[in-house]
Amino acid sequence: MPRKRNTSRGYSQRKVGTREVRQRFLIVCEGEKTEPNYFRNFRVSKVVIDIKGLGTNPSNLVQETKRLRDKEKEDYNQVWCVFDRDSWQADDFNSAIRSAEKENIKVAYSNEAFELWYILHFEFVNTGIPRKDYEEKLTKLLGEQYKKNSDSMYDDLIDKQNTAIKNADNLLKQYDPHNPAKDNPSTTVHLLVKELNRFIR
Repeated sequence: MPRKRNTSRGYSQRKVGTREVRQRFLIVCEGEKTEPNYFRNFRVSKVVIDIKGLGTNPSNLVQETKRLRDKEKEDYNQVWCVFDRDSWQADDFNSAIRSAEKENIKVAYSNEAFELWYILHFEFVNTGIPRKDYEEKLTKLLGEQYKKNSDSMYDDLIDKQNTAIKNADNLLKQYDPHNPAKDNPSTTVHLLVKELNRFIR
């Protein structure tokens, strides 16, 4: 009896592809330039990522993010707010995070400033740095003058990004229980970074 030919060609056992299915992101930032400039440089399709810098306090930012999400009628898979502790009231900061969670909006916060994320690319820090000292510290670490609204920071730091993610993870583990407004320094920016990295082209 002739042997039956296998027509499957092993497709059922082959890995068809490892890239994540594309998702739509809405990222709304407190800062109008620093944070949007950083996230716009991720190597993800511009169809995937929609970034806005609004320049308002955390509570208003969450409400505006919800309005944008609902108004634009886009099928966003992930909606994120990006904001700093800065000089905002502790109640406003923590309340904004709670409000975001209720609205299924994720938060990439920094206490005190977004620049903490940049510093973590170079070293682990677990003591608070006065906001005015961030620029000076980054200038030393970069070996050149840090420019706050630079649009090259993503490219300048990409080879150290894994270090920053590890440092940010370890930093969050220092706090139990978590109180974002008091956990200085701390950041969850790496959580958004890890999500975007799933869709790098």
